[in-house]
Amino acid sequence: MKFKKVLIANRGEIAIRVLRSCKELGIETVCVYSTADENSLHVKLADESVCIGPPKSLHSYLNMHAILSAAEITGADAIHPGYGFLSENEEFSKMCEQCGIDFIGPHRESLRSMGDKIESKKIAKEANVPTLEPIYVNELSDEDIIKSVEAMGYPVLIKASAGGGGRGMKRIDQQKDLLSAISMLKEESRLAFGDDTLFIEKFVSNPRHIEVQILADKFGKVLHVGERDCTIQRRFQKVVEESPSPVIDEKTRNEMCEASVRLAQKVKYDSVGTVEYLYDLDSGKFYFMEMNTRIQVEHPVTEQRSGIDLIAEQIRVAAGQKLKLEQKDIKFSGHVIECRINAENPETSMPSPGLITHYHRPGGIGVRVDDFIYTGYQVSPHYDSMISKIIVKADNREECINRTLRALDETVVGGISTNIELHKKILKNSDFRQNSYNTNFLAEKC
Repeated sequence: MKFKKVLIANRGEIAIRVLRSCKELGIETVCVYSTADENSLHVKLADESVCIGPPKSLHSYLNMHAILSAAEITGADAIHPGYGFLSENEEFSKMCEQCGIDFIGPHRESLRSMGDKIESKKIAKEANVPTLEPIYVNELSDEDIIKSVEAMGYPVLIKASAGGGGRGMKRIDQQKDLLSAISMLKEESRLAFGDDTLFIEKFVSNPRHIEVQILADKFGKVLHVGERDCTIQRRFQKVVEESPSPVIDEKTRNEMCEASVRLAQKVKYDSVGTVEYLYDLDSGKFYFMEMNTRIQVEHPVTEQRSGIDLIAEQIRVAAGQKLKLEQKDIKFSGHVIECRINAENPETSMPSPGLITHYHRPGGIGVRVDDFIYTGYQVSPHYDSMISKIIVKADNREECINRTLRALDETVVGGISTNIELHKKILKNSDFRQNSYNTNFLAEKC
């Protein structure tokens, strides 16, 4: 192993997840933290820890100079960015390279091309990956935009090219709202992402959201590790994920996975990544949405089905090792569901930070919990509200739903509000159990 010490530039459960794989690979760990996270579990578990600033992310977890300084003073060979924060930041990757520190992620050209939704769609089309034809807003006059959208037909979806994580998107159902929405979204995108480039796609009214896990090394080998169904969402944010997708047949599954491999090969991808698709329930066709050039929140779903430690493979690849796996070696078993547990008000879905007065995590056969909380932990108001992920495996979907409900019943988080009851409501819903739903499920049923 080339790396002797890895700095983990993140917080929460993903920092602990990366830390565990590093330790199993015999790699020392350095964790960074803000003053709000001084008592966080990742700080307690790391071999070394460095405070990099005040609670506000811009001055700590997004402070590239502070993170690189921490890597320099601790002698870290590489930086693992987890997800979010700097995980898809081309500039940070370049700064790591200039400092002689390895960035555990794909090469910078992949970060750039796949991070631009417009360019990624063009590349996907060149790789013969099905795409929805976009309208490029910034290249057209208002009059031409109106004409193009009328020809496409309402409803449509306006997207920010630099957006992500459900941000920078707006559905438009009629012409009178089109231009004002474009103007508003341009300003929002400029402020949030530093880029006001927009495009418009036909809105698929009856979709499932399905993604394919990719694993690739620096020697041209690209493998897929199956698909995940991420259709249960609230405001474009994933809530429940499962694998395999219960809605696609084997032919579609193979086509989707093969298309994902072609795209990764096209951009010479060399890390873990995820290719995301809309699957149209009405037509049975799937369309490329974007590629996430990082590990995903829901990666444990794939790990539990395949038995592959995706983080460990990502680290090995970044260290220049060849993938030992072949596609035929990757086998899948059972059904897996992941529930994202958030500290939030069950009525408003607003964050519910505060002191955890008592915490009991679920257990038993087939239950995995990725978390970072404990009794006495103070949930910060400064960061994402997710506090835990409950990942459950069983022989089939029905058994997995029932086991997940049992695990949710066992979970106790005292002192703050959570969305545990929402998850129970979802899993007990007859449409969910009968696999009869789309991305509007939460808005319509819960």
